[in-house]
Amino acid sequence: MFFSRSFNFTLVALLACCSKIAQANAEIKKPASEAEVMICSLPVFDDIAIGIPEVINDNIRISSRHASIQQDQIAQFSGSVIMVDKSQKIIADQLAFNRLKMQIEAVGNIHYQGKQINIFADTLNASKIDKSTQMTSASYQLDGNPGHGTAQTLSINGDGTLSLVDSTFTTCLQDVPDWQIKASEINLSASGNFGEAYHAQFRVLDVPIFYVPYFSFPISKDRLSGFLYPELTTSTNSGIEFSAPFYWNIAENYDATITPRYMSKRGLQVQTEFRYLHDMQSGKIDLEYLDNDKAIKSNDDPRYLARFQHVGTFSEDFRAYVDYTTISDDNYLVDIGSKQYNSNDAYLYQTGELAYFGEQWQTTVKLQDFEVLGDHESSYKTLPHIEFSAQQPVNFLSGQFELYSEMTSFQASEKGQVEANRYHVEAGFTLPIVRPAWFLNSEVKLMHTYYQQDNIAADSALEETVNRTLPKVRIHGGINFDRELVAFGQSYRHTLEPQLQYLYVPETDQSNIGLYDTTLLQDDFHGIFRDTSYSGLDRIAAANQYTWGITSRLLDEENLEIIRLSLGRIQYLGNENTDLANDVLLTDNGDINNNQSSVAADLFYRINHQWQVSADIQYNTLEDFTNKGQVNLDYQIDKYNLIQVNHRYTRDVSGDSLEQVSLLTSVAINENWAFVGRLTQDLQQNRSLESYAGFQYESCCWAVRIAYHRHINSNLDPNSSATEDREEFDTGISIKFIIKGLDGKQSTIGTQEMFDKSIFGYKRPYYLQN
Repeated sequence: MFFSRSFNFTLVALLACCSKIAQANAEIKKPASEAEVMICSLPVFDDIAIGIPEVINDNIRISSRHASIQQDQIAQFSGSVIMVDKSQKIIADQLAFNRLKMQIEAVGNIHYQGKQINIFADTLNASKIDKSTQMTSASYQLDGNPGHGTAQTLSINGDGTLSLVDSTFTTCLQDVPDWQIKASEINLSASGNFGEAYHAQFRVLDVPIFYVPYFSFPISKDRLSGFLYPELTTSTNSGIEFSAPFYWNIAENYDATITPRYMSKRGLQVQTEFRYLHDMQSGKIDLEYLDNDKAIKSNDDPRYLARFQHVGTFSEDFRAYVDYTTISDDNYLVDIGSKQYNSNDAYLYQTGELAYFGEQWQTTVKLQDFEVLGDHESSYKTLPHIEFSAQQPVNFLSGQFELYSEMTSFQASEKGQVEANRYHVEAGFTLPIVRPAWFLNSEVKLMHTYYQQDNIAADSALEETVNRTLPKVRIHGGINFDRELVAFGQSYRHTLEPQLQYLYVPETDQSNIGLYDTTLLQDDFHGIFRDTSYSGLDRIAAANQYTWGITSRLLDEENLEIIRLSLGRIQYLGNENTDLANDVLLTDNGDINNNQSSVAADLFYRINHQWQVSADIQYNTLEDFTNKGQVNLDYQIDKYNLIQVNHRYTRDVSGDSLEQVSLLTSVAINENWAFVGRLTQDLQQNRSLESYAGFQYESCCWAVRIAYHRHINSNLDPNSSATEDREEFDTGISIKFIIKGLDGKQSTIGTQEMFDKSIFGYKRPYYLQN
C-alpha cells in the first residue's frame, strides 16, 4: 500500500553531505587515448523506488506492506519499506517516523541511495532537531566510482561532515583489496573534496605496511593542497634521486608546485612552478635551483634554470606571447635535466611578442633572442623586430595586392661583432586560379632591402650601407588526372598530379651584407617548390629556374590513401645561380654548379590497417650520392601493441655524416602488464646512443612503473671544469608508484610518458588507426 502525507521533515543532513561527496567523486577524468583505457567494472545499483511516483516537492512518500499511526504522532511501517523524497531513497525492513521529535528510525537491511552514493547498514537514526544522522555496521559505495569501504558507525554531523568510525577506504574492487586504508576514524568533508584519516594503517593484501597518525587526501578532482606522488630514480649523472612534489592551492586562479629533489651525487635541488590565470591571460613561472653541485668539485657556483611563459589576448584582435628562459651553464640540461627542455636541446627560447590581427592587415612587434648552448657561432638579438602585412583584393581575375614589410635591429651578443639595422618592403600582385582539375598561381613582386651596418672590421667586405632591389616572378601550376582502377578484386582511384613552377629572381652581389638570421632551407619534395632557398632576408638566391614535380596516389573506395609517390627536381637555366656557390651558407654538395638540384622523392605506402611505410630522400643523380634520407616502418598489431623502425641519414652535419637506426616497441603483455622498449644505434661510429626498457603494471586501483635507461651524454661545453667529472653514458633506473583514488582521479596513467622520455621521441603515424 502507499502511505502519502505531507511531512515537514526531510533528510537534509544526510543528503547535504553524502550527495556532495558522491558528485565530486563521480567526475572522473577521461583517459587521453583509447589505447590507454583499462576496463574496470564499477558497481551499478538499480533504482530502489520502482513503482513510486516521482517526488518533485518537499513531500515524503512511503510505501510498505503494513502501516499504522499512533495518535497522529508516530507512524510505523514494516515489510519492504521504501521511503522516497525528491533527492534520496531508503529501503528497510522496518521504519518509524516520530513527527513530534522529528526523528526517523529504521532497522533491518537498510539501503540508503542518494544521488551518487549507496550506503548499506543495520540501523539508521536521523534527527532534524539534533541535525545528525547515524548508521551502524555500515558499508558505502560511491555510485559510478570505485571508492568504497566499511564503518562500524557512520555519522553525519551538523556541519555536514561524514564521520566513519572503525572504517576502511579503498578503490580496489576485489574481495581482498590490493590496498586499503584502515583507520580509527575517517572524516569526509561536507564539500566533498577531501578526507582526513586518523590513526591509519596502509594495508597491502590486508597486511599492514606502515602506520600514519594523521593524513588528508582528496576525494574529488578539485584542487587541494598536499603532497603529490613521490618518484625514486637512479642515474650515473646524479646518483640516487628522490623527489616529493608539494601542491599549493593558493587561490581559485593561482597555484604552485614545490618539489624538493635530492640527488645523492649533487645535493638538494628545489624546483618550483607557479601558474596563474586571469581573464584571458595565463602563464607560468618555473624556477630550478641547486646551490652547490657536489659532483663538480672545481666550481662552487650555483646551477639554475628559470623560465617564464605567458599567453594572452586583450581583445579579439590583440595577442601577447612571452617565452623567456635563462640557464646557469651550457651543460645544465645534460647533467641535471629538466622537464622544461630535453637534454639534447641546443638552444633556449627568449621571445616576447605583441600582435594585432585586422581583417586586411596585421602587425607584430617582437623581441627575440636565443640562448644557444655549446660551441657555436655568435647569434644575434632582434631588438626589436617589427612586421606589417596587408592584403587588398583587386577585381582583375580575382587577384590580390599584397604588402609585406619589416624593420629589424640586430644587436650583437659578443663584443666586436657586426651589428645592423635592416629595413625590407615587398609588394606585388598574386593571381590565384583554382579549379577542381587544375590550378595556376602567379605572382609578381618587387623587393627592396636597406642595410645599415656598424662595427665593421677594416678588412671586411661588408659595407656600412647597402641597398638591394630585386623583382620576383613566380608561376606555379598543376593538373589533377584520375581514373578508376580495378586490381586484385578491389576498386581504386588512381591519380596523376604533375606540377610545374617557374621562378625568376635576377642575380646580384650580396657579399657586402652580413649574415644575421639566414640559413639554408631543406630541399625535400615540398621544399623545392618554395620561392626562396633561405630563411631570413640576408640572402635572396638568384633564380632562373623551373621546378618539375609529379605525384601519383592510389585511393580505396573509402577515399583512404593507400600509396603516394612524389618525385621532383629543380632545373637551373643559365648561370644566374652560380655566384653564391662559394657563400659560407651554401654547403649543398655542388648541386648549383651542376645546373640541377638533387632529386627529391617522397613515398608513403599504407599496406593495411597495421602496416605502414613512409620515406623521403634527396639524391644527387649526377655524382651518385644521397644528401639526406629517412625511412620509417610502423606495425600496429592492435591498439595496444606496436613496433616502429626508422633509419635516417644526412651526408653533412657540421662536416660529418650522420646515420642512425632506431627501434621502438610497445607491448601489452596482458590486461595489467605493459612493456615499452627503445634502441637507437649510431651506424657511423658503431655505438649505442640510447637504450630504454620500461615495465608497467596497472590495475584499477594502483600502478607501478620500473624503467631502465642508458643514453649518451652530450658535452656542450668542452672547456667546462666539469668535463673531467662527466661519464660518457648516463645509466639509471626509475620507479614510480601510484595509488589511484587518493589524488581525486581514477583514470589510467598509460604508457605515453615512457614514449616521451626519449632523446628523439616517438611520433605516431598519422594514418595508423590507433
